[in-house]
Amino acid sequence: MTEAQTKVRKRQLGQEDAETQVGLPGEVDLAATAVVAFSSEDPSCPVEHMLDGTYGPGASRWLSARPDMTEQLLFDFDGPQRISRLVYEVEEAERERTQEVRVEVSTDGGESFRQILAQDYTFSPNGATFQHEDLRFEIEGATHLRLTIVPHKNGAGTATLTSLRICA
Repeated sequence: MTEAQTKVRKRQLGQEDAETQVGLPGEVDLAATAVVAFSSEDPSCPVEHMLDGTYGPGASRWLSARPDMTEQLLFDFDGPQRISRLVYEVEEAERERTQEVRVEVSTDGGESFRQILAQDYTFSPNGATFQHEDLRFEIEGATHLRLTIVPHKNGAGTATLTSLRICA
């Protein structure tokens, strides 16, 4: 062992270091503050998986039950919400495809929606398989948050989201 190796201060990462244990400042408990409506879900990967507090590659996820179909997730808040941050993750390790995620918000009880994000992600089993987005907004009085997922802009696939978090 060299002298440099003996001076290294180190420790093995434990469960207390896992990202699953880290909350975001001002994070809103979506399961407690909104009804989640969805166009489809695979029974083995329900919407609850997207909100279960696991993050990162290999985490549980929501998966549509309908391949190659555009899907929607609608969060109907119990009361108006301030949204300052939106964090979500998408993982696709099995096939090459481009998935689009569109995010819209309503401040009038779901009568009208304003698009705040449209983003494409290209996945490839031999390249990019995971995407983490951390976006800042200043939205007051949001009554609804709608995500539209187009899983097959290029290639074939099934709509999926690994996690979704918002902060007030």
